[in-house]
Amino acid sequence: MSHYNFIPIHRDQNLLLPPSLREWLPEGDLAWFVIDAVSQMNLKPFYARYRRDGWGNAAYDPVMMVCLLL
Repeated sequence: MSHYNFIPIHRDQNLLLPPSLREWLPEGDLAWFVIDAVSQMNLKPFYARYRRDGWGNAAYDPVMMVCLLL
């Protein structure tokens, strides 16, 4: 899905505090379960509303938005 113009998700990006998101949340945290569950979902209907040609402003990836809503 790299053809869409989404703002990239950097879950391993180092932050000032805490050092990284992986260190911030323990391995068994509910957030990681939600991320894994959403990665298994068919989100094609969400992607249908976005352009694939890279035009326009970058949007947040529907994967991240669904994770936030759940």
